[in-house]
Amino acid sequence: MAISNVENTGSWIRVYDERSKKISEMSSYNKEVVGIGSDFFVTLEGGWIKTYDEKCTKITEMSASNKVVRGAAGQTFTTIEGGWIKTYDKKCVKLSERSA
Repeated sequence: MAISNVENTGSWIRVYDERSKKISEMSSYNKEVVGIGSDFFVTLEGGWIKTYDEKCTKITEMSASNKVVRGAAGQTFTTIEGGWIKTYDKKCVKLSERSA
């Protein structure tokens, strides 16, 4: 199912489909939404970057050490790591990198 929006509303993160219907929600405690892809979203939680599907089920996580998430689009998200821009899939597998 496609994700059209993910919002922080009060103490909840709510996920909406392309018809603006709420698909799911989870607590926003200690979570910041930093990217939204077509079928996943990315959060920063303490020292971790975590990815979730449209049902708010965690897909995977990776250390956020020395990484800043720039955003997400389609099936990928990008980070800046030192002088590099790196692209990852929703399972946090690095797909490419280039100089920033």
